[in-house]
Amino acid sequence: MTDGARPATRPGQTPRQVATHCPYCALQCGMTLRADDAGVSVLPREFPTNRGGLCQKGWASAELLDHPDRLTTPMVRDPASGELRPATWDAALDRVARGVRAIQDSSGRDAVAVFGGGGLTNEKAYALGKFARIALRTRNIDYNGRFCMSSAAAAGMRAFGIDRGLPFPLADLGSADTLLLVGANPAETMPPLVRWLTEQRRGGGQLIVVDPRVTATARQADLHLQPLPGTDLAVANALLHIALTEGWVDQAYVAERTTGFDAVRRSVAAWWPARAEQLSGVPVADLEATARALGTGGRVIILTARGAEQHAKGVDTVTAYVNLSLALGLPGRPGSGYGCLTGQGNGQGGREHGQKADQLPGYRKIDDPVAREHVAGVWGVPADELPGPGVPAYQLLDSLGTADGPRALLVFGSNPVVSAPRAARIEGRLRDLDLLVVADLLLSETAALADVVLPTAQWAEEDGTMTNLEGRVLRRRALRPPPPGVRTDLAILADLAARLAAAEAPGAELADAAPTSAASAGTTPAAARPEAVAAARFPADPGTVFAELRRASAGGAADYGGISWERIDAHDGVYWPCPTEEGPDTPRLFADRFATPDGRARFHPVDHRPAAEEVCATYPLHFTTGRVLAQYQSGTQTRRVPALRRAAAEAFVELHPDLAARLGIDDGDPVRVTSRRGELRAPARLSPGIRPDTVFAPFHWPGAGRANSVTNDAVDPISGMPEFKICAVRVEKA
Repeated sequence: MTDGARPATRPGQTPRQVATHCPYCALQCGMTLRADDAGVSVLPREFPTNRGGLCQKGWASAELLDHPDRLTTPMVRDPASGELRPATWDAALDRVARGVRAIQDSSGRDAVAVFGGGGLTNEKAYALGKFARIALRTRNIDYNGRFCMSSAAAAGMRAFGIDRGLPFPLADLGSADTLLLVGANPAETMPPLVRWLTEQRRGGGQLIVVDPRVTATARQADLHLQPLPGTDLAVANALLHIALTEGWVDQAYVAERTTGFDAVRRSVAAWWPARAEQLSGVPVADLEATARALGTGGRVIILTARGAEQHAKGVDTVTAYVNLSLALGLPGRPGSGYGCLTGQGNGQGGREHGQKADQLPGYRKIDDPVAREHVAGVWGVPADELPGPGVPAYQLLDSLGTADGPRALLVFGSNPVVSAPRAARIEGRLRDLDLLVVADLLLSETAALADVVLPTAQWAEEDGTMTNLEGRVLRRRALRPPPPGVRTDLAILADLAARLAAAEAPGAELADAAPTSAASAGTTPAAARPEAVAAARFPADPGTVFAELRRASAGGAADYGGISWERIDAHDGVYWPCPTEEGPDTPRLFADRFATPDGRARFHPVDHRPAAEEVCATYPLHFTTGRVLAQYQSGTQTRRVPALRRAAAEAFVELHPDLAARLGIDDGDPVRVTSRRGELRAPARLSPGIRPDTVFAPFHWPGAGRANSVTNDAVDPISGMPEFKICAVRVEKA
């Protein structure tokens, strides 16, 4: 138990424990939480994805439940002093509702925006999208998953007609003869997954890693390709070129199960290996060895992750690896296929049920008339009242406080001050708002700027579901209720919806936003009052929300219609799509057909193009970012855990020793990394495992060490993904 913690049970109480899942990455490792007189402890739990193992973050996750920095009362900014001060829930929610209605009355519905998070449960993601569209009636909603999975999602949709990170069970990795990881470092981002890589190699399989750095994962590989950042697409096209030349393309599969291959065949004809070597730096011999392992292996899996996807050409890069997998006949074959390693805890489910600017629940498109009618029917509103599509996350954030952009923003489960590209600019945009509301469990860097801060429950204090990287829907179970003064996100949305509905009623005053009797509302029956209708539409009970989510998603690509909490409990999770309670779920997609109108997968020709920003005399080095083992995302939570802070206490800049010598920098020296957008300052860490033309920094820290002060805000034209993984910089001793 950390300093300042309080026991989760009173002395003499019977200890309680629940089977649940880790609050961090998309692996969603099973764990058991136990509460006794000493506090809350994490115990191992045998679960298919992690088999009882957890990483350091998972073992330490309960330390935040009673952390002294925990928010336990709302805060409202005092206009006189400019400081955040404790407030009652009524005062805080009234301030939000008044501000929202005043801004929308003067500037229109879209003047209020919502920004969600990939760590929210399915129930909260669903409720947030519904809240934006029928309580606020704004089109402006998106979430931080746009910075995570959006490029792979778009590539999967256009090739397969469906987006599920892994279209096969995670256990398939352990039996692969050849496993290609592109821009993935699971040894640090999701360590329990490494047991599958170990199993794969013990069985005689070959592991090949594509990464500009010699990461902890690359050190385990049989073959490591170390390309220049931003050249993964050229590498993929060269691999397909070799497969064609050597006769490794599965012609029968291509003819029977795909369309569009001739155009791809013509496009990769120009990508002979020597050309790819000149561009990427990957030797021809390594390209040929990789293509041979892929083309002649029995069970072959290709996986991409953020290193390949977080680029202004991320969709095309993923498409190139999808093309390669289709040409080799992998998708739908037992033990083989293409997949993406989802990052955030609910990065999969979070985008399926309405947080994305262009989507409705069930992975429906918001501009599809049939989809709008279905969802509007579940919500009990006319379809023509639903707003149209909004804009992707970075475009939304960059428009805040401008003449044509939103004047208010409600943030749930995200910290864009640290996580957004060109972060100093986004921080300025947040400061320009008339109203910033943040719901969080800790005072993040974004919450510190807010006009209203609402303290929310943690993962061990609420029930709900998450969807992991396999598309397996899991149960998160509450060990205990939230502390006094803390509410769940669902309760906050319910309260706000009621206040907004009451404030919108003719002649309503916000002070009377929640009357308790018919008399206080004139002669209108209680059940007919606007706030009562809103409360019915926004239940705070997660089980009720999930039941509605099932109806809203039914018939969509991500169909949860047949998934109940009871079924999840009985089967260690349920894979979507699962249309009926009586029918099977779908651990493995594409066995017989793809989710396209004709059942065939689509090839798409794609060509390499340079990074949005190339090096020059002033900015001669490539800059890339990533994660470290002990920290997670923007670090709001993990930086407060003593053991994790000791393991990774501060930001750093990784340089090759040859580059450091040229710049007169020694290991540990303070250095400054400068781009056209800003700078970061951190100690140098010398490593021969990085290319001499590239520098790296992790993105978990705020302030002077904020890596995203430097990153490029150029975005992919299809997915809206920013180019986090490459920009031009100069480095000097600070």
